[in-house]
Amino acid sequence: MTPPDPYDAWKGRYEEAEDTLGADTVGALAATLDRAPAATGVAPLLAHWLCFRPRAPQSELGPDGHPRRGGFLPPVPLPRRMWAGGALTFSRPLRTGEPVRRRSVVADVREREGRGGPLVFVAVDHELRQGGALVLTERQDLVYRAAEGAAPPSGAASGTPRERPPEETPASGTWRRSLVPDPVLLFRYSALTFNGHRIHYDRAYAQREEGYPGLVVQGPLTATLLLDLYARQRPGAHVTGFRFRGLRPAFDGRELTLHATPTAAGASLHAADDRGLTVMSAEVDAV
Repeated sequence: MTPPDPYDAWKGRYEEAEDTLGADTVGALAATLDRAPAATGVAPLLAHWLCFRPRAPQSELGPDGHPRRGGFLPPVPLPRRMWAGGALTFSRPLRTGEPVRRRSVVADVREREGRGGPLVFVAVDHELRQGGALVLTERQDLVYRAAEGAAPPSGAASGTPRERPPEETPASGTWRRSLVPDPVLLFRYSALTFNGHRIHYDRAYAQREEGYPGLVVQGPLTATLLLDLYARQRPGAHVTGFRFRGLRPAFDGRELTLHATPTAAGASLHAADDRGLTVMSAEVDAV
């Protein structure tokens, strides 16, 4: 007899929330990205990640700085949690200063055995609306892994089900931008998103507890930088979709190069570390 799935009770669980994205917060994001603040009242793409920030009391945080498990997300016992990737469809611009409602659903929970031990993948679907009109839909892919052995080797570090071997690193993009993420950049983005995960600002924790060589660049920050590169090159384009997948971590103090190549559908993008290895791949749909 097949044992019951311990996560069945969480599949289909949903929650709803309301928030407002302020123009000052959008301006702070622009400053973090070295962009001039927009004066249109329309938030840049992916600025919705600055809404619905976690507000767990300090006493309810785990040792890694994340809220303790349970509640809306399933209480996965594996201690390491990463945001592995996602897919978004944009229906209309997100306006600043106006209430936005989000409905979130736990779409799926899957257990797998990876090369470094057990993994649990959690898929969460979000739907954002303003004034009753759909703004965007989003699938977020989260992964949990064991602590044993500290950080897994390169491609497995993000916990994604598929790993790009080093020899498959894409060629340089038509458009490129290089930067060296420093602790200030990581701190500012963590502050904007109220992300308490210590691997992004606590070097001693990241190295001693999770086995990383340095501070880990946030996956959403890398995704934001990639889409920002496209927006710099195609400021008039209407982006309808964005998909990204983390392949390995990027670290502070090491060059990160953003690549974008236009395609018939929009653009193919990737971010490469100082060794030329892909840390994130992405696609943009635009008209």
